[in-house]
Amino acid sequence: MRSIVNKITGWYFTKNAFPYWVIMALDCAIVISAGLLSHALTVGVVHTLQVFWHLLFTLLCYMVFYLIGFRVTHCYSGVMRYSSFVDLTRVAYSNLIAIVLIFGTRKIINIDAILMPLGWKELVSTFIIATTFMWTTRILAKYLYDVYFVSASAQRVFIYGAAEGGIALAKSIRSTESQYVVAGFISDNPKDWSHLLMGVKVYPNNENIVEKMRQKQAHVLMVSPNKMEDLRNNQDMIDRLANAGIKMLVYSNHEWDGKADLRHTQLKEVDIEDLLPRNQIEVDLEAIRSVLENKCILITGAAGSIGSEITRQVASFKPSQLILIDQAETPLHNIRLMMKREFPDIPAETITASICHPIHMDTIFKQYKPEYVFHAAAYKHVPMMEDNPGEAVANNIDGTRIVADLSVKYGTKKFVMVSTDKAVNPTNVMGCSKRLCEMYCQSLDKAIKEGTIKGETRFVTTRFGNVLGSNGSVIPLFKEQIRTGGPLTVTHPDIIRYFMLIPEACKLVLQAGTMGHGSEIFVFDMGKPVKIADLAKRMITLSGATDVEIKYTGLRDGEKLYEELLNKEENTVPSSHPKIKVAMVRELGYEIVKAELDELAEITKRGYDDMSIVKKMKEIVPEFKSKHSKYEELD
Repeated sequence: MRSIVNKITGWYFTKNAFPYWVIMALDCAIVISAGLLSHALTVGVVHTLQVFWHLLFTLLCYMVFYLIGFRVTHCYSGVMRYSSFVDLTRVAYSNLIAIVLIFGTRKIINIDAILMPLGWKELVSTFIIATTFMWTTRILAKYLYDVYFVSASAQRVFIYGAAEGGIALAKSIRSTESQYVVAGFISDNPKDWSHLLMGVKVYPNNENIVEKMRQKQAHVLMVSPNKMEDLRNNQDMIDRLANAGIKMLVYSNHEWDGKADLRHTQLKEVDIEDLLPRNQIEVDLEAIRSVLENKCILITGAAGSIGSEITRQVASFKPSQLILIDQAETPLHNIRLMMKREFPDIPAETITASICHPIHMDTIFKQYKPEYVFHAAAYKHVPMMEDNPGEAVANNIDGTRIVADLSVKYGTKKFVMVSTDKAVNPTNVMGCSKRLCEMYCQSLDKAIKEGTIKGETRFVTTRFGNVLGSNGSVIPLFKEQIRTGGPLTVTHPDIIRYFMLIPEACKLVLQAGTMGHGSEIFVFDMGKPVKIADLAKRMITLSGATDVEIKYTGLRDGEKLYEELLNKEENTVPSSHPKIKVAMVRELGYEIVKAELDELAEITKRGYDDMSIVKKMKEIVPEFKSKHSKYEELD
């Protein structure tokens, strides 16, 4: 009994619960006042005064039942200033429980012999009056807090989006102790304009929106996830907001399904990659799952930008085993930790290995016999490979040949190679090396189909442009240069590039890889090209910096102003996916390609003579014309 008493008193009277105790005392006073008022309304004020002390004693005794109701419904589990509809419902339920307990107790025990017998009309009237006043105190407390405390110290924000996502963000701000207060909504739908939503006005998205935000002293725009595509495609709006110094907060994940919980704390300050114009890419997840589920899958270059994202996405389809290969020890260790943390149920072997070592790679293939291979390992930096063509041949070309041949030897069903737009009309060693990889894989697939090579492996190539945020790409470089005060280095004022998010590119790799029948070179729709100078200017504006300059350094060795996804002599045909097309390319026989690459490998092994190596690469790929490079004399 003592422990029960201690528990009750501890719940009501501990120091931490003091604010709830005050609210409880106020609620008790409201209940007693409601009982007195109800009696006065029922039998008159004069009679109420005559029986005041007896009536007060009765109401005090009835408070035991109200306290039980408060406890059962957890009336004081929330904070009063954050009261919501749920909290108001708890108040009503607690008072209803009290009334039911009073009636039930009076039926079982003759308490009317001691207490004043109150009629059912009085008790129901007390319930209505008490509930109304308790609701009023909570609504008033919330209103006063929002007006006099939150509004005075919190940042005022506008929310872009007046549908589910925007409303969810506004509710999240109002239901927690947030540093923000909603000052308005922005909508593209004329039906919403000038209406009130959650007590604040909805404004049209036009050239005056920045001025409206200034009038409301709002310097932050929260973007609903389902409005991100509209924001990306409205570059004028982005420029107006950025130039006005308005901070844009966006959903930290790339996608929102419209059902998951959405809180304002999930927002992050916008990055430039969030704002590049592009349409959302959809893939057939079930089709990919049906192919990859319960399969043993090997990924080369698994610690790189593309390889690590392919690893994450493939792991989500529950393969029977993942074999992750990379020669970079520390990044691969990070992938191992990621797999243990995010996919503990997926068996994953992380193997430090170079694809250039045929004996080690043979041991790996012999042991695991992967059913699918995603080949993302490659040296990719144009200036580095321009200076080291022997390594481009050894790693990119010979490494690809080793992995491809082992895939055939050990019965891999499908081999998916990650290529690049730099393989089209290559102007640098790196691009040419990837074109030679494409040629080898395509010719090997053709030889298998013709029966000159025994095997069942199907080879598919995926070709796309730059991926945002990848290791060594321009955006991380610009961010670092802005952080250090500049200047931002751009090679040429007119240089343009195609960009795609890493997760989007990898989705298309998986889609193309699973739907390909062999020998295809799939080309991705990269959207609109972006001028790098404009990208740099916008990043400076978004950073809020005013003294960062742009410095034009001249095109680097092997670099061209624009990338092409198709050779001039190539055509494309549509595939089953609107963002993926199949390139119709010049094909060579396997024996011819193999002989040429064998000779190239032999030249490389003889001494890494750069000119001899590149000369042979140009012989095999006649469209390889060097730009801004010492190899131009070979053309």
